[in-house]
Amino acid sequence: MAPTDIRNETFTIVHCLLNEDNLIDVDGDREDENDFDAENDFDAVKIASKLRKLGDDYDEKFIQPLIKNVQRAAADQMVSVFSDSVDSLCKMWVVERAEVASEKQLLKAAVTVGLAFKKNCPDMTIVIEAAMARFVNNRLTSWIAQQGGWVSVTKSSTL
Repeated sequence: MAPTDIRNETFTIVHCLLNEDNLIDVDGDREDENDFDAENDFDAVKIASKLRKLGDDYDEKFIQPLIKNVQRAAADQMVSVFSDSVDSLCKMWVVERAEVASEKQLLKAAVTVGLAFKKNCPDMTIVIEAAMARFVNNRLTSWIAQQGGWVSVTKSSTL
């Protein structure tokens, strides 16, 4: 899959992720099951739902100090604050298993930080969305492409 396609998909996924009204229970069913007929079809809502499960497992004691930085940041500083927060969270976490790729930890941290920032600063959702998508596109597009795209990334059992 081309990096340009992945970048465009990333913006769509992040938008769905931070606008939770669009999300579904990925272990359950959606009203219109035809949306999932082709297992390899890109479905931003389904991918965002899987990523939400990844990001919902955060520890408030690590996130709260990062929130203060967001609350003080101007909109034009959000990309830098987001990136610094993800890097900081990654450094705090102990890697669960040696075989877990650093890219997966980075994705987990990006989702965690994005959801926490949105929850604590809902008036900055659009800015957070842009910062998160830009971060993922800058830091993870090559890795996502190597995995075969977003559909393949979210099928991974270790995600």
